[in-house]
Amino acid sequence: MLRYRPTWAMLKRTFSSMTKTEARVDYENWTKEQLIERIQQLENSSSKLNSTLPVASPVVNDAVASAKDIRSKKKKKVRTFDMNKYNKRFIALKFAYLGWNYNGLAYQSEPTPLPTVEEVVLKALTMSRLITEPTPDKCKFSRCGRTDKGVSAMNQVISLVVRSNLNEEEQLLKENDHKEIKYLSIINALLPPDIRMTAVCLRPPPKFDARFSCDYRHYRYLFKKHDLDIELMNEACIKYIGSHDFRNFCKIDGSKQITNYVREVYSMKIIHLKDDFYAVDLKGSAFLWHQVRCMVAILFLIGQKLEATTIIEDLFDLEKYPTKPVYEMANDIPLVLYDCIYPEMEWLSPIGSEGTIEKFYKHFAMFRGQVLDYQVKANMIGIMEPLVMKDAPEIENTQKRGTMNVGDGSGRNYSKYVPISKREVGETVEAINSRHKEKKRKRAIALSEANSRADSEVSSILEEQ
Repeated sequence: MLRYRPTWAMLKRTFSSMTKTEARVDYENWTKEQLIERIQQLENSSSKLNSTLPVASPVVNDAVASAKDIRSKKKKKVRTFDMNKYNKRFIALKFAYLGWNYNGLAYQSEPTPLPTVEEVVLKALTMSRLITEPTPDKCKFSRCGRTDKGVSAMNQVISLVVRSNLNEEEQLLKENDHKEIKYLSIINALLPPDIRMTAVCLRPPPKFDARFSCDYRHYRYLFKKHDLDIELMNEACIKYIGSHDFRNFCKIDGSKQITNYVREVYSMKIIHLKDDFYAVDLKGSAFLWHQVRCMVAILFLIGQKLEATTIIEDLFDLEKYPTKPVYEMANDIPLVLYDCIYPEMEWLSPIGSEGTIEKFYKHFAMFRGQVLDYQVKANMIGIMEPLVMKDAPEIENTQKRGTMNVGDGSGRNYSKYVPISKREVGETVEAINSRHKEKKRKRAIALSEANSRADSEVSSILEEQ
């Protein structure tokens, strides 16, 4: 079939004469856009076209093809973002997040059931063209304290390299700060309300690293008094203070190949928050995986008088306990990384450094909405509680029967309490590290063999050709 590209005049004449069953339409006065829209309607209604158009009409076929060409030309080309064309600078960001909607803080290369906080933050940074890719290894990324699934943070800190409006010399002068990108405003606009950037440091100290420059981490674990002896728990807190080997108060991670489990706790105490709510308040240089939750779990057993305060000293004694006894750590939701303390830094908040308060109405309104949502739900459950719990009996914990407090409100029922000293124990640190090391070695061998086979197959194919 002869193909040709009809002119718009030809298209108008064609559409003006090709239908007899419908009311007469004056296509001569239609614009290009109107004709294109009409072509799309005819193309999508094949039955109508079959009944009104001649079969295999070359004019209509070419008209549709011409319209498609015009539409494709109108599509905007996606421009690739080239970070090398822009200035860059090293900054630190301080932010808060509620952890129960996330699969922990740290970015994961493998898919997770829930997004991680860093995954969401890095995507926001990429969308705003502040970094090139949503991965930590592309922007000299560092975090202060890694938090697990469900755990929140109020003053988490990250450091990274981002795009800048200023050159290196201009970045050194404070009077140029008003010319800089409004980092907090831009990032917050792309984040959900349960992750909020609260401050930026445009000039971190020399050789600053969010992880290694931190003087100490400050954690809090919220709990309700219920049947806990606060005075006894405070006595137990004192035994944690100082430098100790905390291998029996953490989860051993063989993939890290850690051999030194000595950590220093600077302070630890029970503080009163409000009404019947208290918090375990502790500060330390650094913490092992699940260390705080394991420490709190033992505190709860002491507070319930299921264990003596001496159990802490016993668990520090590697001759008595060379490996960790089996016990459940405290729930994740009540734990918060309350603060990260650094040497003197110039932190800038959004108001003042990035504009007037009027510019942040939307930011405040969004978070205020989330606050009200949780407050209404808390009050609603408060109304429901006496209706459901009015006949609930008070269970007194004894060695024979009761509920172990693990910070989740439900606890763990037992018919006979088994003391820590009589429980099963796990593997030694050396055994766990050795097993993971061997597993890693086998994976490396398998990968190497697979690569060798692939190379051989490619070579064979090339030789055959």
